Amino acid sequence: MKMKIVFLIFGIIFGYILSHSGATNHELYAQMFLFEDLHLMILMITAMGIGILGFYIMKKFSVKAILVDNTVKFDKKKMTKHLILGSLLFGIGWGATGTCPGTSVAMLGEGKLPALFTVLGALIGTYLFGIFESKKIDKEVNK
Repeated sequence: MKMKIVFLIFGIIFGYILSHSGATNHELYAQMFLFEDLHLMILMITAMGIGILGFYIMKKFSVKAILVDNTVKFDKKKMTKHLILGSLLFGIGWGATGTCPGTSVAMLGEGKLPALFTVLGALIGTYLFGIFESKKIDKEVNK
């Protein structure tokens, strides 16, 4: 129970940071995609750089997961046509709604109800992916 509260607090802080940085503003997304205002693009590039550095450090020092005390594994995945199709759908959805799935929950927290469509789309897509993956695994096991 304590960990759930900790994660809730971190989620609220992260949502505040997203909101404060402008990452929940539809207009800024439109301006970014039109290359009129690169504020969000710079923010995302910075976040990617920090993420790359973090992964490098975690790999180098073989860190352990906090909750389960196992060494974190970084398995490489093959590029498949499904990843390309999923990436295209992600980009089309993002451009059509002006809402990044990663910030849509924070947008809902701000009362921006159109973000509900993005959240629902992400949930439905994740659910369908799970169904297709479980069927694929079942076929491989039953061979």
